[in-house]
Amino acid sequence: MTEKISACRSCLLGLAVGDAMGCAVDRKTLEEIYSDYGPNGLLGYDLANGCADISSYTQVAAFVGNGLLLSVSRGKTDPIPYIDLGLREWARNQQFHRDPEKSYCWVAKPKALRLHNNRDARMLDALRAETLGTPEQPNNQNTGPGALPGAVAVALFYDTKRLSTQQLITLAVRTVARTHGNPETFLAGAVLAQCIADRLQLPQKPLEEVFQDSIRQVQEQYKEQFPVPMELLSARLQQAIALAKDETQDIRLCMERLSCMSAASCLAGAMYACLTCGNDFDTALITAVNHSGLSAAVGALTGAIMGAGLNAEALPEFYLESLAPAQALSELAEDLAQGSLTTGLFDDHWDHKYMQGLPPEEHRMPV
Repeated sequence: MTEKISACRSCLLGLAVGDAMGCAVDRKTLEEIYSDYGPNGLLGYDLANGCADISSYTQVAAFVGNGLLLSVSRGKTDPIPYIDLGLREWARNQQFHRDPEKSYCWVAKPKALRLHNNRDARMLDALRAETLGTPEQPNNQNTGPGALPGAVAVALFYDTKRLSTQQLITLAVRTVARTHGNPETFLAGAVLAQCIADRLQLPQKPLEEVFQDSIRQVQEQYKEQFPVPMELLSARLQQAIALAKDETQDIRLCMERLSCMSAASCLAGAMYACLTCGNDFDTALITAVNHSGLSAAVGALTGAIMGAGLNAEALPEFYLESLAPAQALSELAEDLAQGSLTTGLFDDHWDHKYMQGLPPEEHRMPV
């Protein structure tokens, strides 16, 4: 396993782990979490029938990732139509319980990636529209974090030989804006994508430097087009960074103060969790899910950011043993890493997934 494949795998799996862990306490108040799990809060999965189920956050990353690989498999320079295809296919799966009769995305087949958990109703409504949104012509003002995992998939697909940093940021903005038209929301997606890309390329780079550089790069690109939203986002993220530096602050109270309910505030919460964890994956996730608000979203973003700086072997195995879609996500992450460096030559296994839309052969990944 190459270094890039390993990092992509731990990033996508980290996202799913944080999502699955946060699902159990999503939208609960901190007091309710303490009441259910004790004074230390939730410290790991709350398993149902021995499985850790993921929600829409992991699914969105998977379907956007599949769409990106559909585009590169067909030699397309603009992946947005295929990202749309992936997102619309995910939306159809969220409306019906039966197996899809026709699918362009193989990630629509594994049952673990078709669960109806934690759905963003406004995002699903947006995906029913004939025309999806753009930064210049938004279809709504949705501030939720539902589309942010798509920016993680964009970062996993990114490679310096294909895209510049500016193009990566633009693609992340366009991806999130398809369903979330609030500028602070799609700009948060751009900061997240740049953070993940930076972590994948320079895993030893200090996290605060990663965050500051990512904010600066997005700000330089969009401060004239979206001056007020960019200023608001930057101030929110800088607040999280400043709080993390103050060791006298109570971590749980700081997470409450960040009020993780919107896409921008969830990203701020994830940054705070990452900066205060001492580079420990477990500690980051415990901070990320124990607060009032959208614990699954903050957990997913934290897991992705932390995972991007690890290799696959460093991700605690006990998280993966009960994670329902672990095998499918590992396969997709490997393909995203390889597809970003594609020469246009694919084997039969690739054709099976990205030309025919069929799941991997049973001997590699049971559905």
